[in-house]
Amino acid sequence: MRSLFVLLMLVALRAPAQELVVAAAADLEPALREIAAGYEHENGTKLKMTFGSSGNFFTQIENGAPYELFFSADIDYPRKLEREGKAVPGSLYRYAHGKLVMWTPNASKLDLAGGLKILNTSAVRKVAIANPQHAPYGRAAVAAMKAAGVYEAAEPKLVVGENISQTAQFVLTGNADVGLIALSLAMSPNMKGEGRYVEVPADLYPPIEQAAIISAASKSKQEAARFLSYMKTPAAKQILRKYGFVISD
Repeated sequence: MRSLFVLLMLVALRAPAQELVVAAAADLEPALREIAAGYEHENGTKLKMTFGSSGNFFTQIENGAPYELFFSADIDYPRKLEREGKAVPGSLYRYAHGKLVMWTPNASKLDLAGGLKILNTSAVRKVAIANPQHAPYGRAAVAAMKAAGVYEAAEPKLVVGENISQTAQFVLTGNADVGLIALSLAMSPNMKGEGRYVEVPADLYPPIEQAAIISAASKSKQEAARFLSYMKTPAAKQILRKYGFVISD
């Protein structure tokens, strides 16, 4: 019996760790990598994460992309997938609200204190935003600029990123003077200390309500549900708050 037990233990040790394939909105990258590290340490399950625009992931999942979980920066995408039978019924989880900020590098002489009105001035030549066609933060940026009365002046200056992460890189590398980006990225290790920002008033743009679903195509639905439950723990929520997300308890 002892030799059989030892054999089973050896098989278990040699078995490859389970892997979850996750698609997630780019604004979630710094927080989700930190959350995933804690989950992997506790459970041994590896998370293979791809970050990008929520709209692109939505289209991929509609067309059968083999993701286990989808974390969207726009709750409408998971809702549509659930209605279409592309998500596990009842798995939708609202995990956070995002915030939009205007960010500029430390070397910039721009005064952000006046908010979006600075986009009307000649001091700003290029403004980075995410593609509003499939990136929720891009739509929020356009809505905010229109509400503030600066969109007409800012439109010719726009530099459009494929997702909010690429948008942040445009301004971080000097390809834009300012960027309308996610607060979570402004607070990420890559950008924190590299620039300064002001929050865009939340009443200027629709709420960035974010949600996750388990894909109906998932081959590891039980493990996916386990990780989604982990996202609801105080430890995971604390990390989300650290990166500026608003959590509804």
